[in-house]
Amino acid sequence: MKAVVYEEPFSVVVKDVQDPRIQHPNDVLVRVTSTAICGSDLHMYEGRTAAESGIVFGHENLGIIEEVGSGVTSLSQGDRVVMPFNVACGFCKNCLAGKTGFCLTVNPGFAGGAYGYVAMGPFIGGQAELLRVPYADFNCLKLPPGDEFETDFVLLADIFPTGYHGCELAQVSPGESVAVYGAGPVGLMAAYSALLRGAAKVFSVDRVPERLAKAEEIGAIPIDFTKGDPAEQIKEQTGGEGTDKGVDAVGYQAQAHDASHEEPAIVLNELVQTVRPTGMLGVPGLYVPSDPGGPDDHAKHGQLLVSIGKMFEKGQQMGTGQCNVKRYNRQLRDLIIAGRAKPSFVVSHELPLDQAPQAYEKFDKRIEGYTKVVLHPGHALAA
Repeated sequence: MKAVVYEEPFSVVVKDVQDPRIQHPNDVLVRVTSTAICGSDLHMYEGRTAAESGIVFGHENLGIIEEVGSGVTSLSQGDRVVMPFNVACGFCKNCLAGKTGFCLTVNPGFAGGAYGYVAMGPFIGGQAELLRVPYADFNCLKLPPGDEFETDFVLLADIFPTGYHGCELAQVSPGESVAVYGAGPVGLMAAYSALLRGAAKVFSVDRVPERLAKAEEIGAIPIDFTKGDPAEQIKEQTGGEGTDKGVDAVGYQAQAHDASHEEPAIVLNELVQTVRPTGMLGVPGLYVPSDPGGPDDHAKHGQLLVSIGKMFEKGQQMGTGQCNVKRYNRQLRDLIIAGRAKPSFVVSHELPLDQAPQAYEKFDKRIEGYTKVVLHPGHALAA
């Protein structure tokens, strides 16, 4: 099959790799129809992780079941399904508690597994023509047949639930004010989710004009952090108090105010300043224990200088961690079907699989309006 394979920093290729096969009775094979490039894929693409040459990328996957293992009971050949980026067993202590992002079974020695991601287990990614899905009864979410809502549904694999998870971590409630740092795909989904949850006022902080424009289109208030301290800008619009809640949708590659260099802890510290006393912070933005490209020795080991004293003084609370997609994906699917949510507003490009190398390069450089790319392997090598 054709697949997107990592070679070295800033280089991926589309080439033939071995087809996946049923390895366990609980597996299914999915013919991938849509697979998205995620901002977290860029961490590997840029050499900011321990990813080695040869890894097949892709953890946001949707497709049609082509082959069903003998132990699968709820799925059939021809079913249209979307898979959480979390690979989970469904029966360990964490899965039973709904914390499927931290499964204790699928990746021994590590809490959590994912498709096509460094240190997240042996699971081949889905930026390919076929995908093996383990524990398929648990990991596949059935979708209506056909191709309606295709680019909405593929976002159920990661960014829509992850944005919603940021609001859940911050316990965003109706009528509240929320500051979302980052207006990339996850940040836009967090702002969108805050509005879906009934927030009265949502601020979206970024520096890219087209991202801020997109945030404004959905009803958020754009804040350009290159034009002044974002916490102060937001306080000016909240009577000096700050917001009730805050979401970090940026993570460890955060930019300084003048966008001249990285400051890994700047968003966390800005949120401490932005959110009012006793407010809550949700942090779905990615932080890693090892960053080879970190700006200093501490950052290289995931150790950041965070204003814990000010956070303590203000009595704030913080929730962190990757999204437990299965906790949200069914409800969010049904919002899409009902016409209450249309997350595909973030998708800027839909391309055949063979254009993945160019898409990665342009997405990484934020050029030509590349904000969220969906690849369609069924159109691989199309003219």
